[in-house]
Amino acid sequence: MSVRQQHIRNFCIIAHIDHGKSTLADRLLELTKTVEMRKMKEQLLDQMDLERERGITIKLQPVQMHHIYQGTEYTLNLIDTPGHVDFHYEVSRSLAAVEGAVLLVDATKGVQAQTLANLYLAIGQDLEIIPVINKIDLPNAEVEKTKKEIIHILGCKEEDILLASGKTGLGVEAVLERIIVAVPAPKGDETKPLRALIFDSVYNTYKGVVAYVKVVDGTVKRDDMLHMLGTEKEGVTVEVGLFKPSLIPTDVLRAGDIGYIATGLKAVGHCRVGDTVIGRPEKGKQITVERLPGYKEIKPAVYASFYPVDGDEYTLMRDSLDKLKLNDAAFTFEPESNQALGRGFRCGFLGLLHLEIIQARLEREFGMAPTITTPSVVYELKLRGETEHIQLYSPADLPDPALIEALYEPYVTLSIVVPSEYLGNVISLTQTIRAEYKNTEYIDAERALLTFEAPLMDVITNFHDDLKSASSGYASMNYELIGYRESDVVKLDIMVAGDPIDAFARMIPRRDAGAEGKRVVEKLKEVIPRQNFSVAIQAAVGGKIIARETISAYRKDVTGKLYGGDFSRKKKLLEKQKKGKKKMRDIGKVNIPSSAFLAVLRK
Repeated sequence: MSVRQQHIRNFCIIAHIDHGKSTLADRLLELTKTVEMRKMKEQLLDQMDLERERGITIKLQPVQMHHIYQGTEYTLNLIDTPGHVDFHYEVSRSLAAVEGAVLLVDATKGVQAQTLANLYLAIGQDLEIIPVINKIDLPNAEVEKTKKEIIHILGCKEEDILLASGKTGLGVEAVLERIIVAVPAPKGDETKPLRALIFDSVYNTYKGVVAYVKVVDGTVKRDDMLHMLGTEKEGVTVEVGLFKPSLIPTDVLRAGDIGYIATGLKAVGHCRVGDTVIGRPEKGKQITVERLPGYKEIKPAVYASFYPVDGDEYTLMRDSLDKLKLNDAAFTFEPESNQALGRGFRCGFLGLLHLEIIQARLEREFGMAPTITTPSVVYELKLRGETEHIQLYSPADLPDPALIEALYEPYVTLSIVVPSEYLGNVISLTQTIRAEYKNTEYIDAERALLTFEAPLMDVITNFHDDLKSASSGYASMNYELIGYRESDVVKLDIMVAGDPIDAFARMIPRRDAGAEGKRVVEKLKEVIPRQNFSVAIQAAVGGKIIARETISAYRKDVTGKLYGGDFSRKKKLLEKQKKGKKKMRDIGKVNIPSSAFLAVLRK
């Protein structure tokens, strides 16, 4: 280890959503004078307006700071990570790029579900953990209670826990000094061949893909040849540099540094999070450099289809989604068409928050408000006589049930931290989904950690909102994918005037089919406008109709102009009208408004 490396500290801040990560980062930037006071603003590292409005970090952001401690200048590399469960993998890669983590706990809320999830990730990476209680200046701060919770989950001593207020700056200098003293310097050898871990990547119009890296071994400078071990792509270094927090070019990045490499590659997918960058081997020579551990390809967990409201906007939407994908390798999309909605795109997301963010960005940056179909997860099928499992991305692609031997759906471990007084409500709520109880652990006398295993589909739909309602907002949840299990789910088809509408099709548990079918047809009866002929709305499983509603036709009084005479004259006119309506029903088309799709989405 060189003398230069001994004065580097790489660390990140981990916490539950809204526990003050970005505010503490602001104070660290002020204290180390990294950013001039005139340029300082709240949540400085959160680059998007959306992040500021929602008060959450969506995209991780690194920054380099310098601080003098006991006469020696130290280089501090901080990575501000997202807290939300959808970006779990991004957080895990950020933790792999550092040697220490500041565990931040809100004094008014205590330890919560994602605090635990991120802590276990950090312990798994063998990081030095620095526990900090934040927001101690608030009148309802419960410092002693929070200390006991941290001691319980971390097993540390009370004097190891630091007290701070990110808002006022109280205790922040002590946090900075503890980072310098406790976090180990990065190990690595500058004389070895280049090995760097990619923990994020963004697209730049002029420089191609910019990879955010931690250099583990060797050095990298401009015009060096690069090779990505995971994707097998090659590029040439256009520029290397540091985060201050904007991108500042430098001559060289050495072992232990956190910085960026502009690769010149044209797609973010060629330079994935978790991949290892090495120097390009000479022709005919084998790659001898070992890949850094933990790389996996991020696969979307949730799929939904986006359709332009106006068919003429299809090309514009494709260009807009292309631009969003440039800066988000986890987002995927491909064209599809639908009988009711026309041409659109099937999009893959990490979770529902990721879907909301893409939708909001599409609306703000490109002025598009698409029609969105019901979100669904990826199922797996085993067909009779086949050994391989095939993946099912959309219920519309489900083959004939007679050909299916087994159907599997993704399951998650669901962790819920809840105050004891709401324990009964939360357990009752989990019984409404297919959750399997596993364990209860008491963090202290007043709060419990409940563990369940449940299907991902049940957890992502409305469970988070229901949990907040059941616990008056005090419970928090986290989930982690554990694999696929055989499941008794069926495809629910919705037919309008005899035509199946693919956009309404969904996979649901067999036990819920009747209730869900009834809910959907009743909702559609309210939102589909009346026609000149009666319209049947039906819910079906296989060939069996399980629910039906009928929208009655507009009725014209064709006998109004008749007076006197025989009744058979009236009867003749009514029969004629009846035949006309039957003919209209056979050839008539029902236009379903886009509001109907949204109405069915919302339970």
